[in-house]
Amino acid sequence: MARIDELFRSLKNEGGSDLHLLAGQPPRLRIHGRLLALENAQPLSNETLEEMLREIATPEQWEQFQASGDLDFAYGLQNVARFRVNFLRQHQGVAAIFRIIPEKILSFDDLGIPEAVRKLAYLEQGLVLITGPTGSGKSTTLAAIINEINEHFSKHVVTIEDPVEFIHANKKSVLSQREVHHHTTSFGDALRVAIRQDADVILVGEMRDLETIELAITAAEMGALVFGTLHTNSAVKTIDRLIDAFPAKQQPQIRTAVADSICAIVSQLLLPAADGAGRHAAYEILLRSNSLPKLIREGNTIMLESVIQSHGNQGMCTMDDSLMELFSQRKISGAMAMSRANNKPRFEKLARIRD
Repeated sequence: MARIDELFRSLKNEGGSDLHLLAGQPPRLRIHGRLLALENAQPLSNETLEEMLREIATPEQWEQFQASGDLDFAYGLQNVARFRVNFLRQHQGVAAIFRIIPEKILSFDDLGIPEAVRKLAYLEQGLVLITGPTGSGKSTTLAAIINEINEHFSKHVVTIEDPVEFIHANKKSVLSQREVHHHTTSFGDALRVAIRQDADVILVGEMRDLETIELAITAAEMGALVFGTLHTNSAVKTIDRLIDAFPAKQQPQIRTAVADSICAIVSQLLLPAADGAGRHAAYEILLRSNSLPKLIREGNTIMLESVIQSHGNQGMCTMDDSLMELFSQRKISGAMAMSRANNKPRFEKLARIRD
């Protein structure tokens, strides 16, 4: 048994989401969004931590870590959980972060995800982006969407991830789950091949470079339903990020491509509960409407919030409205809601009315 396994058991038993190990520091657990030192744990020397990390890596993975100073992979501990792993080197020595991957793929009902997001699983083609900062639940939402497709449709679903997180059993659909650096060299290479593999649905774990973004848009234009993620926190910033990834001379063409292919942008945040027990998700949801393509083509993304506000009956929702709903239900504190609000003056007024 690897020495680090006991720390994984502690993480699971404490209901934490992440384990942080840093040379010279005691292990820390992230519990309900807060990073806390493991009780009675002693600091780990660089030598001890390096030995612990080497125990769970393959020789090839360790060689890659030694060469680059970074390593991403997945690690499974029987009867405990699977973990998304990142090794890194920093000024005090080695370090590692482990994120627990739930064994069970939670349903939309389990997660309390809005019905408008569930309906994205029923689209035939187009580009759907799930966005938000690290730790905001993007992977969990995408797993629920893929599971919904898997339970209701006979499709070929290709996922491209780094690393593979949620493992989907074949139900009605056939799933090909590919891990970057293990099954394929890059997101771009896997996407290029997926287009030729009769994929009905493609999940791109991270759209982190121009090539991946361009190929994802192309796949959506060619008739696939493409799900991707970005580390943006609003629909406006997401569209701007897609366009700005390209050289200026290509941007008019890309605006048209994005306008024709985009079906939805869901931005989400995970916020600590007001009572300290767990976290709650807030969502901004932009869906395709008659006016959306024109606004994107014209670069008038500042009007997207107005589009969202005027289509609430279709399931669209601004982040501020979602935050206010959580606050009005006393699920999150006013201070937390205010800290994440975009239009703070408007939020202050509503908070006074509802408080």
